[in-house]
Amino acid sequence: MKMKKINYLQVLLVVALILAAGCTKNGGDTSSLYTPTSSDVTANATLAQLQQGRSLYIDNCNSCHSLYNPDSNTPSQWRSILNNMAPRTGMSASEVQLVTKYVTRGN
Repeated sequence: MKMKKINYLQVLLVVALILAAGCTKNGGDTSSLYTPTSSDVTANATLAQLQQGRSLYIDNCNSCHSLYNPDSNTPSQWRSILNNMAPRTGMSASEVQLVTKYVTRGN
């Protein structure tokens, strides 16, 4: 019985280390991501907000997985994705809002 406990603890430790190592900076390609310009400004998003959102998207989302082109999902899909993923990032609500503005192109 004692041997099984030790084995379970060892397995849990290995899994935890693998998960921790899995969330390292990918340094992924950001060339497919749009860079906001003044023509992207909307009634809901300033240029500064879009630029900040892009930076936050790259810095936070890219730490665990490849980045998706903002045009790959609808604004509604992005909101759902971000609602599910945001708690894992440690971003504040205002930072999540900036990322949302970026990936939805201010919609």
